[in-house]
Amino acid sequence: MNKRRRISRAKKRKYKILGMFCGVMALMILFAEIVRDKGVEKPKPEAVKTVQTNVEEKPTELEAHQIQNVKVIPQEDLKAGCETYACTMLLNILGFDVDQYTIADNYLFCKYITWDESGNKYGPDMNSAFAGSAYAGWGVYSPSMAKSMNQYLKDQKSNLKAYNNENIPLETLCRDYVSHDIPVMIWATTDMDEPYVFDTWTVNYVDENAKTKIGDSFSWYMHEHCLVLIGYDSKNYYFADSSAGKISVFEKNLVNERYKFFGCQSIVVK
Repeated sequence: MNKRRRISRAKKRKYKILGMFCGVMALMILFAEIVRDKGVEKPKPEAVKTVQTNVEEKPTELEAHQIQNVKVIPQEDLKAGCETYACTMLLNILGFDVDQYTIADNYLFCKYITWDESGNKYGPDMNSAFAGSAYAGWGVYSPSMAKSMNQYLKDQKSNLKAYNNENIPLETLCRDYVSHDIPVMIWATTDMDEPYVFDTWTVNYVDENAKTKIGDSFSWYMHEHCLVLIGYDSKNYYFADSSAGKISVFEKNLVNERYKFFGCQSIVVK
């Protein structure tokens, strides 16, 4: 009986030692794996590729457009009346049956240029009135021209109104109006020639639109001209041009220079 117990205890010690040995071996194997992992560089995960989408960073250029069936009226009888012709052509495009003589004789607000005994010259601020007349004169700027057009529209009992604008880029006018077949009057120069001071007078008339005051000096620029913007493409602007008697096409950068020179003046009827 005692002999059997001694054998049983011996077996237990043997199994215990064997278990401890196995545990130590397992730890050694685990340690070896860890050391090996640290010494070998693992492959890096592949970077995630970014798919480039066709997103435009810049505004898309306007597609070419031109208002159709525009009748250009040649500037023949009214030698100083480019603004009158432009106004008439714009109104015709919008469906009004009016001619240049009706506008010149009934709706332009004119103030004549005068001289005193000493030869000093006097006249209006052209933002306030036409200097001279469409038959023989100097011209008028957009604020006064818009007032004349609004009087005509009122007499026609129209719901439309002429809006005098300044400092609106030509691209904006094309996008907002011309692309929707709404013509725009703008101030630039004949054939886009370079303007220069040709005449000067002392201001003797102003209204709420004047940019000068009584007694100030006002200069008129040679080649000042009013046209109707009716189209555009990637390089050019298209105009109903009374001076040329046809649709004129001018390069965009040049038109922008002349347009900016006169303060980016424009009129839209809407």
